Amino acid sequence: MLLLDLDRTLVDLQSFTDYGAALGDVERLLGTWPDAPVPQTDWDGPTMACMSVLHALLGDPRWAEVSAAIAVHERAAIPHSTVMPTVLETREILRTTPVAVVTLLAPELVPEVLAAHGIGVGQGAEVDVVIGRSAEIRPKPEPDGLLAACAALGGEPADAVMIGDSSWDAEAATRAGVSFIGVPSSPGSLSGSTCEATLADAVARALS
Repeated sequence: MLLLDLDRTLVDLQSFTDYGAALGDVERLLGTWPDAPVPQTDWDGPTMACMSVLHALLGDPRWAEVSAAIAVHERAAIPHSTVMPTVLETREILRTTPVAVVTLLAPELVPEVLAAHGIGVGQGAEVDVVIGRSAEIRPKPEPDGLLAACAALGGEPADAVMIGDSSWDAEAATRAGVSFIGVPSSPGSLSGSTCEATLADAVARALS
């Protein structure tokens, strides 16, 4: 059972999303917001701030408006996004094992992002289940999304492997009791974790 991060693990959307503009929209909506206790990662400042505010606002009625404001910029980046190395070569393997995408992206964007690169969602496709950001599920680095994915796939966390590119993925896996294999998108970003150079290598290791 595989749990896959999306951004910079399957598709690079982040590099083409104007999170600086998204952060400006968030600031106009909120003014200020509380800090969120999240681990550092190799994201730039605006990206980190946008993801952190979604964590900090859980339970706040403004969460949906803020998520939607950020999603406008994420959707605009889809035509410019690029598929990560070896992803397309793994499609046949992914169709033979239970797969969930667990992502900080808005869930309605995930099929659009994946379809732009020939990756399907649904029965018989590469991805069976999508767990995106939600006001009801604490996002990574919390374990909730990974646990929800395991439940949706009908398996136990101990039988799952999370593959992702960031410290938030690794931390979420640890908290969920899920094995983790990193595919770091920048050198040293996942020091201390079990890592492989590409998704194909990570999938092969996870299923071996």
